[in-house]
Amino acid sequence: MTNLLTSPAWSALTDHHARVGATHLRELFAQDPRRLETFTVETDGIYADFSKHRATGETIPLLAALARERGVEDRRDAMFRGEHINTTEDRAVLHTALRMPRERSLVVDGQDVVRDVHEVLDRMAAFSRRVRQGGWLGATGLPIRNVVNIGIGGSDLGPAMAYEALRFYSERELTFRFVSNVDGSDAIEATRDLDPAETLVIVSSKTFTTIETMTNARALRSWIVDALGEDAVPKHVVAVSTNLAAVAEFGIDPANAFGFWDWVGGRYSMGGAIGLSTMLAIGPGAFAELLSGFHAADTHFCEAPLEQNIAALMGLFSVWYRGHFGLQTHAVLPYDRYLLRLPAYLQQLSMESNGKSVTLDGAPVAVDTGSVIWGEPGTNGQHSFHQLLHQGTTVVPCDLIAFTTALNPLGQQHDLLIANMLAQAEALAFGKTADEVRGEGVADALVPHKVMPGNRPSTILLLDRLTPASLGIIVGLYEHSVFTQGVIWGVDSFDQWGVELGKVLATRLAGEILSETEPRLDHDASTNALVRRYRSTRPA
Repeated sequence: MTNLLTSPAWSALTDHHARVGATHLRELFAQDPRRLETFTVETDGIYADFSKHRATGETIPLLAALARERGVEDRRDAMFRGEHINTTEDRAVLHTALRMPRERSLVVDGQDVVRDVHEVLDRMAAFSRRVRQGGWLGATGLPIRNVVNIGIGGSDLGPAMAYEALRFYSERELTFRFVSNVDGSDAIEATRDLDPAETLVIVSSKTFTTIETMTNARALRSWIVDALGEDAVPKHVVAVSTNLAAVAEFGIDPANAFGFWDWVGGRYSMGGAIGLSTMLAIGPGAFAELLSGFHAADTHFCEAPLEQNIAALMGLFSVWYRGHFGLQTHAVLPYDRYLLRLPAYLQQLSMESNGKSVTLDGAPVAVDTGSVIWGEPGTNGQHSFHQLLHQGTTVVPCDLIAFTTALNPLGQQHDLLIANMLAQAEALAFGKTADEVRGEGVADALVPHKVMPGNRPSTILLLDRLTPASLGIIVGLYEHSVFTQGVIWGVDSFDQWGVELGKVLATRLAGEILSETEPRLDHDASTNALVRRYRSTRPA
């Protein structure tokens, strides 16, 4: 792969940045009366306003040229065809197949993956209906009232985010909890007020060996067995896994194991079996709507030209700011309480995918990759970190996500929420000059403290209503934005080798900490001392 820094399109963007990079958004709006038309895209019920970005009418064509030069369209098409674009693991990347319509067919490595997906979705639907309708009975004959999902990473973040996002549509007679942290407090607090006789545990682990997940799974298994006996396990524990031997050994009926495939990365898996808790919460029909939203995002990404492609533009602007402005972080600010877990979900999606320092061919990357993703919902963040966004020395591109229709109308509160969102975007972009501050009668000594520099870029994603379908669209767009960035940087966005070293070391250290005899330690001096100190203080 050619060096990004020496590519003609990157060089053209570098020259362009030298000319326009310092231009203020106030000036950009004044210069172009048709700016909103140029920088707005609307499709599938989502209105994307890119006008408050530090860009001129030339910028998007130059960014699109970079995407074409780096092969975004070709690699996109290869992904959708099922080619093994995850080269370090020699795997296809087909989370998009999880949401393909039933009538479609996609043969990969000799197997029709769409048929396989819908076989699993049908089994999930039948199981979900049985639980939701009270037909699945626990060991004492009581129906299920509580569902505890055990997973970590993509097996937790996606389901937990989706449950909160779609809580409005959930079955309120069911209680849902999510356990991921190996800290025992996570499992204890999740189950403290639950009755094992009315609880279903979902153990989500592809290999059924993930140490955090299986540690928590054994803890909840013991919780069930202590209350109901060994024979209760098959009636209270199901699995999302492909390791049927390990599932059976755990005491779960393999008939109640829902599988997925190595061509679905964990952080891209919420549309398949990992979404079992989501389907239990909102029902198979609403889950199908979620998948239809994902598919709409896929279709838009495949068919819209780059210049009018929301996902591609989101990714291209991220590359623009990371590579040419040197901006290191990116804030996601959903103006909807139900999306409170979206920033955490997108942290993994983006940072695990593109937190890479070598290209596909193993060479060091030529430019900085990956942004630190963070955020909080709505007006909460305004009284927390927005001070830095408006007056700090660090410029942070922001995504503001909102819906025109409230799910829970309450007086004028939704109007005030939207007013706050619009105000933040306006203040970020245009700020307030010293002359404007003085014009308000502010004393000269206070003027510098009340100046807002503005020129802080943002994207506004405005949709009609938060529904399963619109959630699918939003998440799908972010997936393809991350993909676009990864292709331009030339990295493998679908492996996560950086996670592995910590896992290996943790396993080794756990053995040393638990050793009945004094272990021989050959870590660094700090780690050795900490192990000894912990061993000397832990309860016998």
